[in-house]
Order: sequence, then C-alpha cells, then structure tokens
Amino acid sequence: MTKQPDFKRRVRARMAKTGESYAAARSQLLAGRPADDQMITALHVSNGDTTDLPGTGLARRVLFWRDVLHDGPVPAVGIEELRRIRAAFLIEAGADERGEAAAMFAERDRTLEANRDGEYVLWFEADLYDQLQIIQILARLADLDVPAQRIILICIGEHPGIARFGGLGQLTAEQLRELPATKACARLTPAALRLATRAWAAFRAPTPDGLGAIAASRSAELRFLGEAFDRLSREYPATRDGLSLAERRVLAAVADGAPDAGTAFARAAARETRPYLGDIWYFAMIDRMARAPIPLLNATQAGHRVDHATRLRLTDTGARVLAGEADHVTLNGLDRWIGGVHLRGHYTRWRWDDGTEAITGLAKDV
Repeated sequence: MTKQPDFKRRVRARMAKTGESYAAARSQLLAGRPADDQMITALHVSNGDTTDLPGTGLARRVLFWRDVLHDGPVPAVGIEELRRIRAAFLIEAGADERGEAAAMFAERDRTLEANRDGEYVLWFEADLYDQLQIIQILARLADLDVPAQRIILICIGEHPGIARFGGLGQLTAEQLRELPATKACARLTPAALRLATRAWAAFRAPTPDGLGAIAASRSAELRFLGEAFDRLSREYPATRDGLSLAERRVLAAVADGAPDAGTAFARAAARETRPYLGDIWYFAMIDRMARAPIPLLNATQAGHRVDHATRLRLTDTGARVLAGEADHVTLNGLDRWIGGVHLRGHYTRWRWDDGTEAITGLAKDV
C-alpha cells in the first residue's frame, strides 16, 4: 500500500491520459518511481534553495549546490585547490561580497562525501548552469566509488502549463513530488556515470579538444548534456568577429534599440533556448565591452559597475564588429577562462566556427 495521499489522483490522471485500467495505471506508476523510503533516507542535491524539496515530504536532507561553473576558471586541479580558485573568482567578480564561498564549498564537499555509503537523489534542470553542476557532482561521486545504481537523477527542461520553463523553483512542492513518477527520473547506469566523468574532464582540460565529443553524445539519463556542451562551445570567440554568442546577442540588442543594460540583458536572455546567465554576469560582460581599450559599447555610468539602469549605446567599433568587419579579440585582446581553457591576448588559437558548428584551431597568421 502506498502512503502518498495524492497517489490515487495521479493514477486517475494517468488513466485519463493513457486509457489504462486503474490497476494497470497504478502498476506503471509504482514501477516507474523510487520507493518512498529510499527517497526519504537519501541525500538530495539541487541547484538552489528556491526549490522547495523539503515541502515534498520526500527529502529530509537537502544539499544545495551553488557555483556558476561556466564563468571563470575551472582547471584540472585537486578538490581543495579548485575550491580556493572558485572562491577567489567569485569574490573578484563581486558575486560573494561576504567571502562565504570557501566555507560553503568545503561544507558542501564534506556533506557529499559523508553520504558515500548511502543513496543520492539529484534534482536539476536542462540548462548549462545545471548540467555542469551535475557532471561535477557525478565525477566526485565516481571518485568516491559510489555505484551508479545508488544515484537517482531527476532532470527536466520543461513542465506542462509553463510556457517558458525557467527552473524547478517555479514548481510547487506538489508538482515536485510528481516528478519521481515521470520519465524525468532515472536511476543512473555505469555508462552514464562514465560519460559524466569524461565530460567533467573535458570541461576542465587546458584545451577544448574533448568538448565536441560530449556535445555529440547521447544518453538516456544525461539527456541534456550534449545540448549544454554545444552551448558552452559557442562561448568561444567566433572566427567571424571574435565575439562569444552571449556578447553578440547583447550587442545586437543594443543595435536594435535596447536603451539600457537591463533591457539588453532581458532581450539577450530571451533568445536563449535555456536559461543561460543571470543579470550579474551579463552586466559584467557589458562592463568588459564598455571598458575595452577600443570600446564596443558606450556606457553612461563611467567609473561605476554596470547595472539595470546603465544607459548603453553601440560605438562605431561595436557596429563594425557586429557586422563582421572587425575582430573583437584582435582589437582588444581578452582574458577569459572557459572551464580549464585560459583564453588570453590578442591572438586566440581556439575559435568557434559557425560554418562547421565546431571549435577550430586557427593558424597563427589568421
């Protein structure tokens, strides 16, 4: 007998959708979900505390994973050194004004390791931010010799009734409680765990040689990973203009009449298939383009950090770069990390080629 008070309602909902008998619908739902006692005793991990996992009644222990891994350095170093590097980056970026990240990361890692003999339930979304967190967690669990069958992944990229799904934080506790009985829930296989480990290594490598293989991968459990790595790859400066995809979308928004940074952020973000960056990171990107030696944007609040109200105007150079008539990297150079790859200087070997839809290595004289 199930103890879930809403289980009969879900059975009837399935009957209405599939035409199955009550017994058949009940059997399918029971077969497709983890047992409640397994869920309750597991360590639940998710991307942020806006997700009401405690309210589901399924999660007594919840660990929230916080780090914007697709910005700043994520080199292939030991776990303690990586914590130090990430904490320092977040402070420098103005995303950790209280200096709490180092202690948070250490406690996070201790909690994950302390459960190594138990079960894990990961609640995440389809976007790049979450997919990188998933592979970081899974690679760590693989290092701890946690068997794949003790890891459940619940991951969605859409939800019925929500036109533009932004994340699990939009769902009520009741809606979250439904997810373990859907196809969004999967107990991992060893193959999925190996893929996550390869993806984490490719992301942290000093060259982007392995990103394409992960972007082309297909996995029933890690079904959004390939798409996420394709989006990551498009942040490399393009062969045609030296811009990342996010930078180009910001410049295009300003060229199309966005008067301020808040509007440019909203318009650029709306063009993403999945949620990509929050406003803080977009504003930092705008600030870099406005403060470049040969600026692409004119920001009215000179000397201050860009915020929603900062007025923006495309410079003549910005217009030329956006038109593909000049190269942002050649003009201004760059100093940016994408995972373990450090892109710097006025010559950057690794570029995104829109023609081949792949990262390519340029010859020195190009």
